[in-house]
Amino acid sequence: MRTAHQLTRPSQCLQRPGLITRSRRRTSVVKCVATPVSQPARQELATASQDPTDTCRFFVDRDGQMIRVMCCDYGFRAGAGRLYQDKYGEVPDNVLVMAGDNFQHELSALRRSVRYNEYAEIRAPANVLARVAGSAGKVLVSGLSRVDSWLEARGVLAKLQPAEVPAAVQAEDGQLNEECREMLAQLRQLKLHDSDVWAREKRRKAEFGDVAAPWFVKAPFWLLCVMLDACFANRPIQRFWVLETVARIPYFAYISILHLYESLGFWRAGAELRKVHFAEEWNELHHLQIMESLGGDQLWFDRFLAQHAALAYYWGLIVIYLFSPKLAYAFSELVELHAADTYEQFVETNQELLAELPPPMVAAAYYRNDDLYMFDELQTCSGEDAPLRRPACESLLDVFSNIRDDEVEHVKTMHACQDTKLIAEQLAGRRKKLAAEGLSPQ
Repeated sequence: MRTAHQLTRPSQCLQRPGLITRSRRRTSVVKCVATPVSQPARQELATASQDPTDTCRFFVDRDGQMIRVMCCDYGFRAGAGRLYQDKYGEVPDNVLVMAGDNFQHELSALRRSVRYNEYAEIRAPANVLARVAGSAGKVLVSGLSRVDSWLEARGVLAKLQPAEVPAAVQAEDGQLNEECREMLAQLRQLKLHDSDVWAREKRRKAEFGDVAAPWFVKAPFWLLCVMLDACFANRPIQRFWVLETVARIPYFAYISILHLYESLGFWRAGAELRKVHFAEEWNELHHLQIMESLGGDQLWFDRFLAQHAALAYYWGLIVIYLFSPKLAYAFSELVELHAADTYEQFVETNQELLAELPPPMVAAAYYRNDDLYMFDELQTCSGEDAPLRRPACESLLDVFSNIRDDEVEHVKTMHACQDTKLIAEQLAGRRKKLAAEGLSPQ
């Protein structure tokens, strides 16, 4: 298995990166999305690999290399909700408009999920707890489906319409085109067994020891793990999406408190630490969007569970951080260690299949852009002698290996944050390291 060091390669900004799309109907036309490239470069790259049957896109990385990216975005919120794509960076509407639109969107999704039983495709889980949860879920879905039909028949609810497939990935019959269906079928072959993850964690604890934390810190962590095992058995991408939804919340909580302390004049020495936490949150956001683009947020129940868990964890960590930052960081270290072990096991289990699949566009744009925004700040605690990471991103194997290595960086930082002197030394070392590389801290 490749390590983070083996995945690094030098960075030379030979060409401004961008995304090019080739159309099946008009192969001479190149559409540029996200960060633009110059017109001559786009034309040359499109002609060099033109294929009338290929509807997929290519991302031009900072070295001028073309990376074939995934044809379809399988996320519930694609397009305007995805980084580096259409409408990215626009100012949001007022909260009442957005809340109303989101309620209607989610209500339709909830109705479709129970009426068309979108949960039927979930494979039967192996562990007892997951089987009990699955059986209860079937009864609930059946009951809600009957209630929805009853309300619709009496005019309380509008007539339910099937979800429309976007025109860009639509076949002649109105369904998902063949290329996207084949990719989705391959994604559904990815496997992850809970028992393998726990066995890996047990080996890691035997070798390196466990995180020192009291029971009331470990209790919510174990609750998260039980929820993942019970609700996401045989569904690794959905499991990762929920894990990333929760994993970015602690950094938001820490930033909130540090900003409050600065505003009140309590503590002004945490500005650089706040920047590191923002880099970590920015990194987790990309992990989250990668999992969304792979379809991790498609089911209504998964979104409901993840978003409400995130809210609970946010306020819980706010309280813990107010009274003991060390304990809050210990909780984050537990979550990040679990994430690193889970991704490591996932890569090991699915290595061959992952190597055959292209990366999502958001992954290529994050890891191979010329502007690695806050990426070096993520690696605050790697040590002055460690080379700067410049990972490859040519397949899903690279993507998940990169995410695994990112989680290891989070673990190092969360561990260092539990020692005030250690994190200060690491921050000073990062400044010195970036200066030696000719880079300025962002």
